[in-house]
Formats: sequence, structure tokens, C-alpha cells
Amino acid sequence: MRAEPAAVLARLPLRGGGGEPVDLRRTLLSHGVAALPPNRVDEARSILETTVLTGGGRARSIRLSAAGSDRVRLEALGGGVAADEARDLAAIARHLLGLDVDLSSFYAAAATDPGLAWVTSGAGRMIRSPTVFEDVVKTVCTTNCSWSATERMVGALVTHLGEASAAGQRAFPTPSALAGAPEAVLRDVARCGYRAAYVRALAATAADDGGLGLEALRDPALPDDEVERRLLALPGVGPYAAAHIMLTALGRHGRLILDSWTRPTYARLHGRRISDEGLRRRFRKYGRFAGLAFWLTLTQDWVAG
Repeated sequence: MRAEPAAVLARLPLRGGGGEPVDLRRTLLSHGVAALPPNRVDEARSILETTVLTGGGRARSIRLSAAGSDRVRLEALGGGVAADEARDLAAIARHLLGLDVDLSSFYAAAATDPGLAWVTSGAGRMIRSPTVFEDVVKTVCTTNCSWSATERMVGALVTHLGEASAAGQRAFPTPSALAGAPEAVLRDVARCGYRAAYVRALAATAADDGGLGLEALRDPALPDDEVERRLLALPGVGPYAAAHIMLTALGRHGRLILDSWTRPTYARLHGRRISDEGLRRRFRKYGRFAGLAFWLTLTQDWVAG
């Protein structure tokens, strides 16, 4: 990351929705999709830089970094920010870090489990994108391919179709931009393969309804089963992708992400392979946090110390 001129907009308390502590470093390293463009994560210094669209549709680049042990500094890169934009960016920053999510009851349960008590110092929060649309498209780009292919696909979409900020960085493309993208960008530059049709279909639907259909999945009144059903009806979204979106983007922590990385990782950590149903039984005691408990069991060593 280059040293960019920055204006401090806010210092946000690192507290969750139930008043529980938030570990900024573990949040920034919470899952791999969190590091995809337009996000740039400095792991050593616990800094996130990204470019987002404000309520007025303008692309703004921001930086989130530690301000002491219990606050996060929000800075705007690339020029001054009007008061209404500053309010938008503060709300977006809170959303990105999941500061509204209440993990206090999960921490109470984890505190009694010797294998998970470590999470109560602030782990378990997931970096989210500003929109559900962005998280869905990124997740679709992780399916049935190498991580380098995912990085290439998402990077190309941002570089060629995203709105540029004054700092010279680009936001994730809007549904309209993706729906109207030249086929050559998806086929020859991003090399999305069969996913190109899924991305186009997702973008066309989101462009038509302003993304409201996907944003409605955040409604806490919707049962998890209904959210899963709607996700599985989306182009390119299967059981793995639905569980991933629910855990990382929607704050719905009950589904276990079961894929070609999580299964063997659990087997390596515990000395033997276990069936998917066996894994679900093992984490059932965590109820609506079963998927989060499983994910944290796998990723404890992602942050040293």
C-alpha cells in the first residue's frame, strides 16, 4: 500500500452489537473473499483499504486502521469529503466490519468450550461487502476453480467495469455495469468461463430491482431455511455458495461451509475424516452459531498469537 493523503472522518468503537469486543486483525483476516478487489488488506499492519460507492453513487476510497486497542480509524483517500458523504462512509465502514452483529450469546457458549474459548477476545466477525450483490458475485467466482483464477476474475471485473475514485482506485461494478459489460471482458479478460452467464443473470436481475431482492435477504424476520432456499434459486449458487454467503455476508451463522478446503482441513486438525453429517452433529450444540464455530475451529491459526 502506498502512503496516500488521507482525511480522518471518524474513530469508531470496536464493539459488536451486544457490546462484545471486536478484534480488528482477526476481522480483516476472517475469510479469503475479504481480500478480493476492491479490498486491499495489509495483514502485518491490520489495515484495510477499499473503494465504495456512497449514497450519491460517487466512488470513494477509504482506509480502516487501528486507533488504539478499542477503536478503528476511518480515513478518506484522495480529497475532501462533504458532510453527507462522511456520514455515508461511516455507516459503510460499520457495515464492512459487521459492527452491528451481536455475537455476545455465541461468546457465552464458546467460553465454556476449551477448544473455542479463545474467540471471546473478539474473533468471529466477518468482513462484508457494501452490497449482497457484490458478495454473491464474488462467491460465485470462487466455485470450481483455483484461488488465483478467482483473483483474476474479480480483479478484472473491478479494473474494467468499476467506478474510479479520486484516489485512482475502483469500486466493485454496479449491477448495471456488469449487466451491460462487453462479452469480451467476461470471456477473454476475466476468463469467467461458464460463470459469465451466471454473473450476467445475477447482474440483470439486480439492475432491474435495484438490488432490493438480494438486500432483502438481510431481513432478520426471514428464517434461515427461506434465505437458503432463495439463495439456491440464484444462478450459480449451490449448497457451498449458499452457506458461504449466509455466514460471511448475511450474518447467518448456522450453516457449515463444506467444501474441498474445509473438509480436509478439519480432518488434518483432528486426525481423521468425518462425514458431512458427522460434522453437523459435532457442531449442533452451537445452534444458530454452528457454522461459525466450525469456521473458527478451522481458522484459529490464521492469526498468530
